[in-house]
Amino acid sequence: MSFAMHKQANNNPLLRKLDSIFSLSDEEKQALLDLPMSVKVLEADCDIVRDGDRPSECCLVLSGFVCRYKVLSDGRRQIMGFYIPGDIPDLQSLHLNVMDHSVGTLVTSSIALIPHESLRDLLDRYSNLAAAFWRDTLIDAAIFREWMIGLGRRSAYQRIAHLLCELQVRLKAVGLAGDGGYDLPVTQNELGDALGLSTVHVNRVLQDLRSEGVIVLRGGSLHIPDWEALQMAGDFDPAYLHLR
Repeated sequence: MSFAMHKQANNNPLLRKLDSIFSLSDEEKQALLDLPMSVKVLEADCDIVRDGDRPSECCLVLSGFVCRYKVLSDGRRQIMGFYIPGDIPDLQSLHLNVMDHSVGTLVTSSIALIPHESLRDLLDRYSNLAAAFWRDTLIDAAIFREWMIGLGRRSAYQRIAHLLCELQVRLKAVGLAGDGGYDLPVTQNELGDALGLSTVHVNRVLQDLRSEGVIVLRGGSLHIPDWEALQMAGDFDPAYLHLR
């Protein structure tokens, strides 16, 4: 989509995202649309912001798939979150001067860079928008907590099923998934990096879910023929996403 299309309310992923978690007035929505931003298209596996950077802008995902990650001294990577259109994965850089992790693309993605100065001015002028972004930050923290539970207490089978459920609900909330599934441009290696599993283990669990008729995964597209079965497999309760 062009920058002009992103300026329209019906096509703006940020408005779709915030509308899924918070009620905004028309004036507040227009103020968001008027934010200055520069749009960039990045190829897969490109860093948007790196560990140790001191960014002066926040990045809004317009299209594609983005992750938050950390690389250990021995080169191993831990993915700490997947981000979809409408998300601002480095919103905390408004208040934390130095990045303690990296944010990068998983596939070719379009991002909008919003100057910190402009975003701070907007939030100073509109207290309700400040509350909306604060709620978004708290929901991001709730997702972190749920991932921690998964890494610490859920089986590999439950972890993968739970993540597939989470992405279904999040993508559907912003109009990017139907009842029966969504595009999943994430490799098995990336799923392993997110869930603390080897690629072999991820493959084995996906095969189990397929053989049980819970999912159909083909060509980067996930079909969910039995949503209730997938929820049961992942012990999934969407309450932590705090959607309206």
